[in-house]
Amino acid sequence: MEAFLVSTGLVAIAEIGDKTQLLAIMLAARFRRPIPIILGILAATLANHGLAAGLGVLIAQWLTGPVFQAVVGLGFIVMAGWALIPDKEDEGAAAATAGGVFLTTLVAFFLVEIGDKTQIATTLLGARFHNLLFVTAGTTFGMMLANVPAVLLGEAATKVVPLRYVRIGAAIVFALIGLSVLVAAFLKPGFSF
Repeated sequence: MEAFLVSTGLVAIAEIGDKTQLLAIMLAARFRRPIPIILGILAATLANHGLAAGLGVLIAQWLTGPVFQAVVGLGFIVMAGWALIPDKEDEGAAAATAGGVFLTTLVAFFLVEIGDKTQIATTLLGARFHNLLFVTAGTTFGMMLANVPAVLLGEAATKVVPLRYVRIGAAIVFALIGLSVLVAAFLKPGFSF
């Protein structure tokens, strides 16, 4: 259950102000059809984060021990720094396709999420918790917690809390997780570089 809760919270916070949230707002403003947009976000996130968490779990099975844990911890600390950098809107991401609003959202979200901080965080969470199901469910739920209000409320959702503070909060959470993983790795017997 820890994997689900940590994954949900971390991604929900990291997603606020992220380019995929900006994409959700853009799609909502353009199509004004929230249900297919929300379903497209859900399907794209399940596919994308399922692959990312699976990769993290797979890597964690092959690479074990304190050195690997230190690398995962450092990865979270790098994510803390990345969380402080504001995302820019991807202008061409919401181009309409013949497949309709759902397909447009599905494809746009899946592609924009590739290499995004929430996808990389999902891979790290998969490596940290070794649990594909709970990490994927948690990160997907976190994405939906951040993006459904963005779709339903549009631009007003981003004005509730200044994004600068949200980025700082996300950076602190990433850094704390990274430090805890590093401390645990260094405390393991036989740790050496």
